[in-house]
Amino acid sequence: MASFSTSRPKSKKIIRFLNITFLFLFFFYLATSYVVDQPTEPKVNTNHSVLLQESVKTDGCSGIHDYIDYKSKCVYVKSHIGCRSKGYINYLQVFYCSCGQFSMVGYFLLLLWLAVLFYLLGNTAADYFCPILESLSKLLKLSPTIAGATLLSLGNGAPDVFASVVSFTRSSSGDVGLNSILGGAFFVSSVVVGVISLLTGSREISVDKSSFIRDVCFFLFSLSSLLLILVVGKISLWGAISFLSIYLGYVGVVCIMHFDQYRKKNRLAVYGSQEEDFLERGVPLLGHSDHEKPTPVDKTAAVEDQPSSFCNLDSSFSHYLGSFLYVLEFPLYLPRRLTIPVVSEERWSRPFALVSVASAPILLAALCATHQGKEFGSRTSLVTYLIAGLIGVVLCNLACLTTEKSNPPNKSLFPWLAGGFLMSVTWTYIIAEELVSLLISLGYVSGINPSVLGLTVLAWGNSLGDLIANVAMAANGGSDGTQIAISGCYAGPMFNTLLGLGISLVISSGSKYPSPFVVPEDPSLYETIGFLMGGLVWALVILPRKKMKLDKSLGVGLLAIYLCFLSLTVARSLGLLRLHGVS
Repeated sequence: MASFSTSRPKSKKIIRFLNITFLFLFFFYLATSYVVDQPTEPKVNTNHSVLLQESVKTDGCSGIHDYIDYKSKCVYVKSHIGCRSKGYINYLQVFYCSCGQFSMVGYFLLLLWLAVLFYLLGNTAADYFCPILESLSKLLKLSPTIAGATLLSLGNGAPDVFASVVSFTRSSSGDVGLNSILGGAFFVSSVVVGVISLLTGSREISVDKSSFIRDVCFFLFSLSSLLLILVVGKISLWGAISFLSIYLGYVGVVCIMHFDQYRKKNRLAVYGSQEEDFLERGVPLLGHSDHEKPTPVDKTAAVEDQPSSFCNLDSSFSHYLGSFLYVLEFPLYLPRRLTIPVVSEERWSRPFALVSVASAPILLAALCATHQGKEFGSRTSLVTYLIAGLIGVVLCNLACLTTEKSNPPNKSLFPWLAGGFLMSVTWTYIIAEELVSLLISLGYVSGINPSVLGLTVLAWGNSLGDLIANVAMAANGGSDGTQIAISGCYAGPMFNTLLGLGISLVISSGSKYPSPFVVPEDPSLYETIGFLMGGLVWALVILPRKKMKLDKSLGVGLLAIYLCFLSLTVARSLGLLRLHGVS
């Protein structure tokens, strides 16, 4: 509890900083988009105009570095179709037109927005997606083992899965999704397992042999199947479905092993007590630490945190300052809170619940209209919004009649959880879509291949939560916590690989049916898969030889493999090394 009390003020300060950053970037975008860029278009010389007309015919936006001055680059970005963002903000136009000659300011703003998007992606999963999945597992009465193999992996892997789906379906840059999934899997299975092994090596903690071999072997089989798809270069709809079904086979094996252990323990008449002991532990089902729980919910708690820091100030001033700081947490909190139904006991609010069920259909209608390219003033979009508004009013009235002010609903809980699940998925998709679009734009601006950014920045950002949660669980949870952490380091990345890439391939191949879908060509993927499989084989060889005890040899080997891979990737991105024709 001590660690929680010290980390909470720090987390609230970070949240306030990110909200202030969001407000600053929002007003900057409004000012530059509707004030600064309105009057005139930049003028360019005749030679640049000729180059621009020729470059419009090419694909992508890589030709932007053929120009020296920022005015020409601004015109190129505005006139070239390949430079248009697939998200909601044209980051290249912000960088080259709004910031102009102040490139460092542009980099600073884009990196700030990158931090905000990473926070939103992780916070949406932690505060909304995972609690809803935990409630669903209790409502459906799933055992902890089965829930861990399905809902736990879904909760932890949601950012990676949606980033992959977005990169395939919306950004036309499937290599970003491939690299982010494989980069995250490599980071978790090598760096996180390596750090856990180094931290727990002196305690000689053993992990379950059958579970470990099962997870690693299924993961190796999944990577081998993906490698075959990349070698062939294309995949049909049925091939994509077959790749996706590998995870169903894994869940089936997990269930069989679980029920076999259940039968053996039942014979000894001790299973019941062990199950109750497991459920009464302090480890949450979806593996999120306390500092990741929602903070801007309780206004009194937020205000009460202030007197210790401002004890020498007037009480009224301290109250107003605390209220002001509380309001600063709203910009990133309110939009999701007003559209995602929440029915947990500790976060129940009837006004928020009524507003969320009324506004959720409108948000879905806006998302559909945006993806279909319809303008807000068109007749079709107005009809769509009108229908969504009527649906929202009906749902709001039903919720008003069936809920109480003091307690969340106990009956008919599934529709609430299903609605919360749908809206949390919607928000995760929106944020992931913007994150992938930003990374692609950063790749064009910096001259770095966007797939390299997906392999490093996006993978690290999405895997940071796994690093913190799994290492903390292994360090403080004893042998059981270490077992859960190690299992999550393999089951989670395998889930992301099979479902994240599997769903993406199914959607992409389905859109091309009956023709096969051509998989994005990126020779560096072979290197990533090779190093990833090398780390898995290293763990599969070392742990049985060490009698399944985590030690420093396992950790040092895994970290060394990842550092070799990272050095190779950095050298290639800097142009110091060329492999397979990729600079």
